Amino acid sequence: MVKKSWHMNRRSFVKGLGVACMLPYLECMGMTRLSVLDAPGKADIPKRLVYLYTPNGVAMPPKESEYHQQWNWFPMEQGANYQFTNTLASLEPYRKELSVLGGLSHPFSRNVLGHIAGDTWLTGGDLRSAYNNSISVDQVAAQKLKEKTRFPSLVLSTDGGVGYKSRASTLSFDLSGKAIPSEHRQREIFERYFSPNGGRTTTQRRKSLQQGKKIVDLILEDSKALNKKLGAHDKAKMDEYLTSLNRVEQQVVRNEKWLDIPLKKFDADHLNLEVTPQDPEAYLRATLDLIVIGLQTDATRVVTYMMAREDGMGFGDSFPKFSLNLPGHHSMSHDKKAGHWEEWGKYDQWLASHFVYFLERMKTTTDEFGPLLDNTLVLYGSSCSSTHNANNCPLVLAGGKNMGAKHGTYTEFDPKHVHLSNLFVSMLNAVGVETEKFSDSTGTLPSIL
Repeated sequence: MVKKSWHMNRRSFVKGLGVACMLPYLECMGMTRLSVLDAPGKADIPKRLVYLYTPNGVAMPPKESEYHQQWNWFPMEQGANYQFTNTLASLEPYRKELSVLGGLSHPFSRNVLGHIAGDTWLTGGDLRSAYNNSISVDQVAAQKLKEKTRFPSLVLSTDGGVGYKSRASTLSFDLSGKAIPSEHRQREIFERYFSPNGGRTTTQRRKSLQQGKKIVDLILEDSKALNKKLGAHDKAKMDEYLTSLNRVEQQVVRNEKWLDIPLKKFDADHLNLEVTPQDPEAYLRATLDLIVIGLQTDATRVVTYMMAREDGMGFGDSFPKFSLNLPGHHSMSHDKKAGHWEEWGKYDQWLASHFVYFLERMKTTTDEFGPLLDNTLVLYGSSCSSTHNANNCPLVLAGGKNMGAKHGTYTEFDPKHVHLSNLFVSMLNAVGVETEKFSDSTGTLPSIL
């Protein structure tokens, strides 16, 4: 075979890319010490955003079904006198600190096929024809709030990575609409962001960071040169790689800036890092505990957590089996036989219990400004109501007592005039990221924020 000018041998390719495989494990990516009171810039009351996602929609038995009043995800009646069904009954103690939201969705996602709506939950992107996603709301917030914190955001999931188009394993997308890899190994997350420095002095850490910066610079230089020789398809992949590498470079610079600033003390009493997906309760709660630490130390003010992937992908689909001896989550969502509403409802109930666990941890964990929950808006929900129906997204907004949130109701909004992105606009403004528009928004969310 004649070798074309654009052909490269494996050695050239490895030279350009191979070293990058070590990047996620570089010491320079580890957590440096941080304190909001001593951080660069003026200390302020932190305002935070957390997004918790569950896939495959929720159980919504029809009104004529005997299961409707027991296992419908949404409460009975609207307003302040709504009644939880069995599904969300565990939220009752937090009734005054949360709002159940109905009727909200993204217009572009209402008619997309299958589970692709999950890719747009935080973006509102138009994926009806070509896959051209847009920036997610958490990353809009992160770009502004990162000025106050060590890390712009934490992007977490049960499976890690980015997945693939229409089956993403991340909720976060950058300015170009490219998926941002999520992290899922709890011990690695802890050691990277929150563990002590292993006895190393500041001088040793600074030297390590400088070495790390040199490695990143060399890889960037090599990769950019390699990029010029690639075909269109490979160039697109390389562009994604370089975007990720640029984020690494920016983080190394940030690490140096925060090197001499001590990490605030945090509560690790609940932390259990010896977890596996075969113990779903411990697996989910370990990550939720890490989120609490990230907010308590003010290491970041923006967090996304995909608690399972769409379409039966990844670890999460087996959680019902291990936790409740039920069928897989995705198969339950498609099951039409008698009694499936109760099975599905019980799993929705189990998922809600972890949301309650997180609210409890946020309520009982404090910083110098009081309970974390009072200065944090937490959005819990899914991109679909029932499977493949991206209308009337099931959503609960909690927290934000000191951020203007007016809770205590179940409200169904008019989907023709109020979109899910209206909620995102209000959440951004509540944390000080002033904006009038996000994606397909038509304004702010009435009455609640």
